[in-house]
Amino acid sequence: MLVSLRRGYGNLVTSGGQLILLIIGFQTESAFGMFVCVALMVPLSLFAWTSAYRRVRAVADTPTSKIASAAQGYVELVGSGKPLAGAPLISPVSQLPCLWFRYTVERKTSDNKWVQEDKGESDASFILGDGSGQCVIDPEGAEMLVTRKDSWIQGDRRYTQWLLIERQTIYVLGQFATRGSVDLDLSTTEDVRLLLAEWKTRTTELFERFDLDRNGQIDLKEWELARAQARREVTANHRDLRATAELHVLHLPADGRLYLISDLEPEKLAGKFRLWSWFHITVFFGALIALPFLWSMEGGF
Repeated sequence: MLVSLRRGYGNLVTSGGQLILLIIGFQTESAFGMFVCVALMVPLSLFAWTSAYRRVRAVADTPTSKIASAAQGYVELVGSGKPLAGAPLISPVSQLPCLWFRYTVERKTSDNKWVQEDKGESDASFILGDGSGQCVIDPEGAEMLVTRKDSWIQGDRRYTQWLLIERQTIYVLGQFATRGSVDLDLSTTEDVRLLLAEWKTRTTELFERFDLDRNGQIDLKEWELARAQARREVTANHRDLRATAELHVLHLPADGRLYLISDLEPEKLAGKFRLWSWFHITVFFGALIALPFLWSMEGGF
């Protein structure tokens, strides 16, 4: 439950809970049943308002820093993203290169209902650059508010994915730390595999570079040439990363403060959280006002 809240579903979960309580209250067809449900809505709405207001203040009160001059600690950064080792992730449902993905796969049942069959989310790090420097973003534990969403139906399955893509403007709010480049854990084998997988999605370029006999196929010898070139490119990228005097990293704060990654601008994020906070506090006071009325409907039960 806490992981889901952190992942950006908090307002939807609490709003859904408020709605479910109202439905249950009406279904009881009694003032007492409605009283109990509305009473439960009071702490739920207060919790939801506190959570949304905390996010408003975190986004609105934290000034945007430049990576090169950011202080160690809790910071806000805005920049464009790129893969950590030159090889982007590949979305498992669309095969598109990306920096981060979340997906769901649903299957249509015989009674025309969609049932979730599979879901997943990446946790691989990527790089954020703002012109002054670069910072490695570790999405593990972050609340991801991503608006780029694609959905399509293929056969009896419905696919939905959310993506962060290369060169897209990205907002991050979290714990900033600078480490020595020797701390950077890089896997040449894994990054070569990712780079080759990314090349396979761009078949035209792949054939132009490595189909030496122009027969429309990549034979074993040509594929070994492609693998060797991928290793050279990854090795050069790793060398450049390790040659950097220091490595900036943004990660989940240990003190429980908001860790947020989004493709929305700070003003839009603050406005989104502000609307949620107003909604929840309105429900809170509405529930408080309704309680005495419900109590008196049947003479205090």
